[in-house]
Amino acid sequence: MKFLCSKQTIYDAVVNVSKAVADRSTMPSLEGIKFRLEDSLLELTGYNLEMGIRTCIAVTSQDKGSFIINARLFAEMIKKMPEADILIEISESYQVTLSGGVTTYNLFAVSAEDYPDLPEKDSETVIPFTQPVLKEMINQTKFAVSTMDTKPILKGELFDIENGTLTLAAIDGYRLAVRYEPVKYAEAIKFVVPAKTLVDVTALLSDNDEDVVNIYPSKKHIIFEIGGYMVYSRLLEGEFHPYKSAIPASSSTEVIADRKELISTLERAMLLISDRTPSPVRCYFENNLIKINCSTALGKISDEIHADISGPVIEIGFKCRYLLDPLKVITDDKVKLQMGGSLLPMKIVPCEGNQYTYLVLPVRLPKE
Repeated sequence: MKFLCSKQTIYDAVVNVSKAVADRSTMPSLEGIKFRLEDSLLELTGYNLEMGIRTCIAVTSQDKGSFIINARLFAEMIKKMPEADILIEISESYQVTLSGGVTTYNLFAVSAEDYPDLPEKDSETVIPFTQPVLKEMINQTKFAVSTMDTKPILKGELFDIENGTLTLAAIDGYRLAVRYEPVKYAEAIKFVVPAKTLVDVTALLSDNDEDVVNIYPSKKHIIFEIGGYMVYSRLLEGEFHPYKSAIPASSSTEVIADRKELISTLERAMLLISDRTPSPVRCYFENNLIKINCSTALGKISDEIHADISGPVIEIGFKCRYLLDPLKVITDDKVKLQMGGSLLPMKIVPCEGNQYTYLVLPVRLPKE
């Protein structure tokens, strides 16, 4: 069996499919990429039993067959080949020869007979969505996904569709990130996708407003169809945190601040903060000024920026990084901060519209 293909085409496919290949597995076949050749189409599959990625590329061939090659080694070999088409030949004993220009590599493949099947679509449900919008939604919420094993359901993001709106929600116990966008899907549906899957999905999503991703949710799995790629993933089971009830309905103090100025001020404070010196930042809102103070074993900082402030004077403390994370993913020039007290969550919302909501839990400040 042999086929001729473009170096860049097969390299890109191998790199993307490799994201779903197991680093180590009790099934050695899962540590490689499955190749299935059928005439002029080469299908590549990576699968680690949690997530799978499949794509097809055009090649020049009249053969049929399948085999498995070590993903990392094969990718490196292709990368080092000359910039020319590559001829790949597989013998009956699964010896693989890569030829390009004057360069030849040899390595061994194995039979694909024991490679497990990817999940099948078990429903007719399909949700079309604009690729760059989904990419932005994931990038603006993924920082709030939990990394703790105590609540596995929170290690993913909730996709919540209701009344023609797609809501993505992530929560880790210290902050909540919620992002809203209209969707062309009339029914109500909820499912939780692992964060690892969403990171790999984001890498495949384009920035072209004309490109669409089709999402196929089922009871236990989800499939993302992105261009020429199919990304398969199990869904997380369990009851996601009731995020809607966690969002305060009212506030007493409201602040409109320049987002970049606030980021710069907090980043200056971060210079004094580390795992060994985890002091909170002390934020004081009064007389159209946001005053930032922080004192650690490394030193002290006192800073301030102008802002539009209405409501009672408030002093509140935060872990600096928890406040920075949502500010960094927002693209608006100005943001609105809403607070109901020094021990209640701060809500970060747009000055206009309702595209996002972020909550950051405060910390109890020590007496100065």
